[in-house]
Amino acid sequence: MEIKTGIFQGRIKMRVNTPTETDSMKLASLNQAGRDGTLIVVSRDLSRGVKVAHIAGTMQEAIERWAQVAPLLQSVAAQLELGNVADTFNVDPALLASPFPRAFQFLDGSVYLHHMEKARKARGAEMPPNYKTEPLMYQGLSDRFIGPREPMLITDETLGLDYEAELAVVVDDVPMGTPASEAGRHIKMLMLLNDYTLRTLTRTELPKGFGFMQAKPTSAFSPVALTPDELGQFWDGEKLDMPILSFINGSPMGSANTGRDMFFTYPTLIAHAARTRSLSAGTIIGAGAVSNLDSQTGYACLAEKRADEELRDGKATTPWLKVGDRVRIDMLDAKGASLFGAIDNAVAKG
Repeated sequence: MEIKTGIFQGRIKMRVNTPTETDSMKLASLNQAGRDGTLIVVSRDLSRGVKVAHIAGTMQEAIERWAQVAPLLQSVAAQLELGNVADTFNVDPALLASPFPRAFQFLDGSVYLHHMEKARKARGAEMPPNYKTEPLMYQGLSDRFIGPREPMLITDETLGLDYEAELAVVVDDVPMGTPASEAGRHIKMLMLLNDYTLRTLTRTELPKGFGFMQAKPTSAFSPVALTPDELGQFWDGEKLDMPILSFINGSPMGSANTGRDMFFTYPTLIAHAARTRSLSAGTIIGAGAVSNLDSQTGYACLAEKRADEELRDGKATTPWLKVGDRVRIDMLDAKGASLFGAIDNAVAKG
């Protein structure tokens, strides 16, 4: 399968906003100094970084005081691009934790209805009666995410480990009852997400009616988090018009556009989550495995590929992930450079 990699494989734009020195930045967390890591500002090309303990020691501290610290961090980012910052160092993705090594809350939706319909059909489950009026959402594990280059540990290959290539947003404090029309202003950062799923367990857990628990182990996020302005016109405040790339053992799996065929937008997801609760700063919200109606964009998870095989051939032949497999998720700019850095996890025995 041919994978189209550049951002211009989405809707063609006549002009691209180039991020200015004062309105955008990339942030990451070194895997050191405790469970929450050490906050760093990263250069636009992902090559250089600088610690900013005088501004905020961790990503969580930064998001909780975003209005005060964001301008200071943006100033550092601008000077870093100009080469005016001392004490910089080469950024090694292997030394990075998840941008948020842990979070107070991780919520994941399923807004690509094409994917949800296929996945449920494959396991013989009915669609919820209100799935086109209310987003499907679950609350996932968030007390420890694996790093972008850490191994993904599984205890048993028969549990059906699958990857899900997604885009997630991070919000500041969201008051209870915030409507979708106001929710977008709370989006402060974006990250790539691999929302790992144990498909064998979904068949037994979901019918219980309490949602995921064992079927959703830890997740992995991209090496860096971006502020929305880093994405120019391709981020419209509600969705991102760019393809997300996924590979297994170096073989391309898909390049679905994250904004296309998105039934519910990120502000709608935020408003849904905040209907009866406030959302604390640092809450991470995903939108589910990206899926386009155009089959040429491939797959963002194995479940959808296996569902197509079942519908076409009567049985699935693509295996679930096994020990030794490697999953890579990335997103590239028009020049082929990685925007977030790649999630690149090997599957290992836990």
